[in-house]
Amino acid sequence: MKLFEWKAPGPCRVAFSTRLGGVSEGPYASLNLGAKTDDDYDRVSENRSRLCAETGADATTAAMGHQVHGPTVKEARPKGILAPSDVERCDGLWSDRKGQAMLLVTADCAPVALCRSDGKPGLALLHVGWKGLLAGIVASGASALGSGGLAAAIGPAIGPCCYEVGEEVAAAYRERFGTDVVRGRNLDLPLAVARALDEAGIGSVEHTDICTACHPELFFSHRRDNGITGRQGVIGYVV
Repeated sequence: MKLFEWKAPGPCRVAFSTRLGGVSEGPYASLNLGAKTDDDYDRVSENRSRLCAETGADATTAAMGHQVHGPTVKEARPKGILAPSDVERCDGLWSDRKGQAMLLVTADCAPVALCRSDGKPGLALLHVGWKGLLAGIVASGASALGSGGLAAAIGPAIGPCCYEVGEEVAAAYRERFGTDVVRGRNLDLPLAVARALDEAGIGSVEHTDICTACHPELFFSHRRDNGITGRQGVIGYVV
């Protein structure tokens, strides 16, 4: 299993997963974490179990969110992530309870982790797509953790090399985040996320700087694979 781990300044463990290390097959090979795909659910469950074991997370009490590309961030509840269940409809989860693991999945959108760098430990995980970023998901994540110093990490996401958008989206991003976040017809989503983090007062931001669409050996990509693909994600908890 290959993970990109963030050495967070607070007592949190955070890892961005890849597609490597699971049991799924075909277009979902191998560590597909997404149940909203045509993959076999038992394989998805096994993949989640393996990821939790690798990162020391408790899968039986972990929480997930059902992404709706909006700005809502909710407190994580210990529902478990191995069996089918109703999950919160949100694009962000947060917790300051020790051991409360959270998992969000992506397939080109940016996975983002925020942690308190001082005061009571706390962690928020965000699924940041172009709609959610314009709607304010980053500000919502920062607000959920409250006042005090925050640090962030931006995980693997589709880069400006591969993310062509229509003029309506491009115009909204140029107006909101500056003209340089659009290069020709391509959107630099990670740069726009970084601008939103800066606006939220988060001065310490680490970047993975790797494009999901450019690396089929490492990542699933909704854009590259025309929607028939799996999901990687970000997992984390307060230690």
